[in-house]
Amino acid sequence: MKYLMTALIFTFLFTACQQPQKTENAGNEKEVMTDKKSKSNAVLLQMVKKLPEYKWQHPYKLPELNYEYDALEPTIDELTMKTHHSKHHQGYTNKANKFIEQNNLTGKPVVQIFAEITQHPVSVRNNGGGFYNHSLFWTFLTPGGSDFNGEVAEEIKKEFGSFDDFKAAFEKQAATQFGSGWAWLVMTPEGKLAVTQSSNQDNPLMPVLEVNGVPLLNLDVWEHAYYLEYQNKRTEYISNFWDIVNWEVVNERYLMAKKVTQTL
Repeated sequence: MKYLMTALIFTFLFTACQQPQKTENAGNEKEVMTDKKSKSNAVLLQMVKKLPEYKWQHPYKLPELNYEYDALEPTIDELTMKTHHSKHHQGYTNKANKFIEQNNLTGKPVVQIFAEITQHPVSVRNNGGGFYNHSLFWTFLTPGGSDFNGEVAEEIKKEFGSFDDFKAAFEKQAATQFGSGWAWLVMTPEGKLAVTQSSNQDNPLMPVLEVNGVPLLNLDVWEHAYYLEYQNKRTEYISNFWDIVNWEVVNERYLMAKKVTQTL
């Protein structure tokens, strides 16, 4: 009995001595992660100040398309394009102007607002993102698509292994985004290409996302982007998206992002 009590006491003391060490280690890891995120957010703010969209300031206007509403058929039908652009995007634009004005943010570029998004209301986040994400999306589309070439094509093949491997990775982000959202190709602050996804109207310029970077290509996977034609067949819509991608614009974005990240 004496030996049993001694063993129990030794075990208790050993456990008690070890527990603070675990707590201390956990605290140190959390502190390191917080410091790393703070530095990442600071880099993100520097990055957005170098983007051409930094000039996009209140009041925002619905951008005109470089093609007719029926020009993307059969990939995206005329009614979907007209509704998407003139109704949904117009609605986000109007509300972005309203909520940015209400929150005294009219003097800040929209991309700077994104980099500081945790400081602002959800109404600014959702509608500002809706305005910005769609404004980029239209530029990445062109009737009949364009050839996959340029420096971005070479970098994609280098980073992902092949064009098909890249498409598979991008499509996975689009297909597995639960509910409404977006799929993205970005250049991270480290100058690497990456694919990611975002919920609702979030985008990679917002520090709330796990992967941040300069948007090079995006795909809208909200139901209003495809449901009239594809119904519940989101994967078919995603697969057909490649038929209308404007790789010339994606390449221009890549060259711009490369220049931006090299100066950080």
